[in-house]
Parts: sequence; structure tokens; C-alpha cells
Amino acid sequence: MPDHVSRRTFLGAALAAAALNSRAAAGARAMDILDCHTHFYDSTRPQGVPWPAKSDSLLYRPVYPRHYQALAGPLGITGTVVVEASAWVADNDWVLGLAAADPLIGGLVGHLEPGHPAFAVELERLAANPLFRGIRVSGSDVLSLSGRDQARDLERLAARGLSLDVNGDVSSLPAVAAVAGAVPQLRIVINHVANVRIDGGPPPSAWLAGMDRAAGRANVFCKVSGLVEGTGRRDGKAPPDAAFYRPVLDAVWARFGEER
Repeated sequence: MPDHVSRRTFLGAALAAAALNSRAAAGARAMDILDCHTHFYDSTRPQGVPWPAKSDSLLYRPVYPRHYQALAGPLGITGTVVVEASAWVADNDWVLGLAAADPLIGGLVGHLEPGHPAFAVELERLAANPLFRGIRVSGSDVLSLSGRDQARDLERLAARGLSLDVNGDVSSLPAVAAVAGAVPQLRIVINHVANVRIDGGPPPSAWLAGMDRAAGRANVFCKVSGLVEGTGRRDGKAPPDAAFYRPVLDAVWARFGEER
């Protein structure tokens, strides 16, 4: 995000995902945006994919950069950071292979398990590719990152300038703050505004308190992503009106500001 971005610009960029679900997006002015969170995968591979589930009739299909570009290109989005949608270590290489062939992909937040005996070796191998920018863990995983082996691996991430994304909910926010305090040099990114339910009204008090605690650590950032999923609406029915999302976005802005 550019320096000194305005609150209005922030709100507009944050709602790009919602705009993809709106017919009104066709007439919107193009913006130069690097999308911070996409998933690419191929459900037709012989080994399949660990996510999404076969029962998901909307998402269980091959999703490649060309499919994303067809939606994002008309909105002026010129690049994206892919975030792992698989816990299989080999799928880090699969996405990096896509990136080597398509400049649309500006980076990968992959998956490795802190504390695993192979973590250091795999990190060294993957980090040799400058497009590998960090790893993501789940909300339940972050609750178990207090062990000595896990802390050592997080320090390895930080030493390489790589980040830790966390895909959790309100229950994981205290753990995010604790890990941030234990490894203050590590950049931690909360995904999907901590998966708060977005209904157009004020956010839950527990979520606000948890975000206060996490934002109190200077090395914690919050990614504006997953807004459509937060509404629980599918098949293009998420509200396109910015006012619907504003209570959550204002709360994020107030706690993290334009820099985080």
C-alpha cells in the first residue's frame, strides 16, 4: 500500500473482493492493486487437493492464474500474492512453479510446520526462491507455537525477513499477541480480519478486545481479506455497498492504521 494512503483509498481497495461479486464492478474505475490473498490449485491432479473438499460445488475445480486474471484484470489488479491452500510441503513447489511461468504471481506465503524436524532444511530450500515470502498457520496451530522448537523455527523465519500469516478467529488473537511478544522481530499477519462475522452492524466486543491485544504488538499486521466469506453469502450475493463493511474496516483502521 502506498505511503500516506487515505482512509477512502483503503476502504476502496479493501472492497475490491466484494466488487468481484457485483455487476456494478464492470463500470468501476480501474485501480492498480496488488491482491494480497489468492489461492491457486488443481483438483484434477492425480493426488487431488487437500482443500477445497469435493463436496464444495463452488470451489472444487481447477483454479489457475488465468482464471483469476479474467476476473481481476478488468478491475486493474496487476498482481497477487498466493497464500497456501494446502499443508502438503510439495505444494509450495507447485505454486512456485506456477509463479515461474506467470508474472502475475508476485509472491507465495506457503506452508511449513514450525517445530517439525525438517523445518530448517525445507525453509532454507524454499527461501532460496525470492518469491517465497513466509508461511501460514491455522488458528489452532498458533496456539501451540510456544514450545522451544517452534520458537526457534519462528526465529529462523524472522532472520530471513519472512512472515507468519495466521488464519484464525477471535480465540486465536491472544496467542497471536503472545507469539508476537516472544519473537518481536517476526512480522505476523492476521488473515481475513480474524474471520469475524460481518453482518453490517458493530463487530463483537470479544473480537474488538482481541484485536486491541494483537494490535498492541508493533510487529502484528492485519490483512483486509475474506470480507465476502465473512458475510456468509455465496454465489455473488455478498453486499457491494461499502457501508455494510465499514464497521469492521473502521475498527481495523483504528487499531492498525495505514502502516499495519
